[in-house]
Amino acid sequence: MRNNKFLRFLTSKYFILGIQLIISITVVYFIFKLNLVPTKYLIGIIAGLLILLCVFFGIIYSGEKKDPVSKRSGITKVISLLISIILVIGCTMISRGDRFIDKVSDATGQQYVISVIALKDSDITKKTLSGKKFGVTYEKDSTTLTTALADMEDEIGEQEYQKYDNYIELADALYSGEVDCIVAGEQYRSMLQVNHEAFNDETKVITSYTYDAKLEVTTKKTDVTEKPFSVYVTGIDVYGSLKTVSRSDVNLIVTVNPKTKQILMTSIPRDCEIELHSNGKLDKLTHTGNFGTSETINTIQDLLDMDINYFVRTNFSGMTNIVDALGGITVESDEDFITLHGNYHITEGLNEMDGDKALCFVRERKHLKLGDFARGRNQQKVLKALMDKALSPKIITNFDNVLSALEGTFETDMSSDEIRSLLNMQLNDMADWNIINVQIEGEYYDCYETYSMYGTKSDVMKPFESHIERVRELINKVEEGKEIKDSELKGLTH
Repeated sequence: MRNNKFLRFLTSKYFILGIQLIISITVVYFIFKLNLVPTKYLIGIIAGLLILLCVFFGIIYSGEKKDPVSKRSGITKVISLLISIILVIGCTMISRGDRFIDKVSDATGQQYVISVIALKDSDITKKTLSGKKFGVTYEKDSTTLTTALADMEDEIGEQEYQKYDNYIELADALYSGEVDCIVAGEQYRSMLQVNHEAFNDETKVITSYTYDAKLEVTTKKTDVTEKPFSVYVTGIDVYGSLKTVSRSDVNLIVTVNPKTKQILMTSIPRDCEIELHSNGKLDKLTHTGNFGTSETINTIQDLLDMDINYFVRTNFSGMTNIVDALGGITVESDEDFITLHGNYHITEGLNEMDGDKALCFVRERKHLKLGDFARGRNQQKVLKALMDKALSPKIITNFDNVLSALEGTFETDMSSDEIRSLLNMQLNDMADWNIINVQIEGEYYDCYETYSMYGTKSDVMKPFESHIERVRELINKVEEGKEIKDSELKGLTH
């Protein structure tokens, strides 16, 4: 008898609709807490949930009044339970989205990675490191390297190290057999590759030591929904952790005016000749990443005489994960070529790309008619394709998988509240954005005097001063809310 009463309670309209009410309140709370959905939509959601409850109550009440076991009432109760389940799933997605925004924002750290490297065909393992001959250089780094050597000796005992003047000699020593292994910072791989282009394919990392450091950037925060702002987008040339200090192979300045709905994307080639902010020495833009994101940002601010408000950074693995998470992208290529990495055939016109193909596409420059200029253009195309795909309603159907794949693929120093306010603004007005792509170009020459690779031949692009001045003017126009005419873009786009 008692069981029958309990069963009747579980199947009663008050219990079933009570569950729906509690879950509805919880969903509204999470939506409100997220501060992502505009007020007009939130009011609509609340009204819709209340109307559903009232309608269901009316149907069940009227049905049970005529017949205690009304079929109509039973079906309505089932629908109510199904809606409650859907709301629970929605609440979970909202909560996870909230956590995701918190994770990618407020980036404050970076990592220095010191690796013990041996030739790939050697039989050296971490267990057999003791007693091997090690090569080192203090050319660009002494503090972190010294710390790593001390930690290494704690693991395998005291060792002897052969010192070399620079990374080129260090790599040569490994290949010639003068040493069994070399110990070097991952950010200096490009220097190890000078005489050994296939260095990455012909060597292996035996073990690595990672050291955290505070990232102190000089970006200028602003009201992202009311005032123009610029974001530095960087893609570092490593796999693994986003925080790893490494070369900056992708360098985009995205200038946004939230009032006029205008976006200017400025690509700066990695080989661009610059003066380092820290010491005024001549170097390539890509090498600034070896000294941390802050050095790159400060150097670009000097070059373009502008303020950068935020940064976003990703890496090779982040790039592939983002594209795959979105289900691939469609990118238009201006020419037909085979990628150096991955050996992908890119046709002139539209190309369907998964993550690896897209990565190989944006890395390619050697097989392009305009070299690094074309690569910068292709990077902009991929970024636009990603933005188009991310704003597509189809993303909702794969929301959970997308979030899983995106975790750890990029980070920004924009706060979570600022990200939410931008998304809230877009959802509120659903505005179409005018996206303009430009690129700084220049003349290439052989340089032996870069700070990072002094005495070694480097391909350096001396930017056209006219391009720099024109880009400065365009950035100012976007910030001032002025219209950019097609004639002002001549020579800066392709």
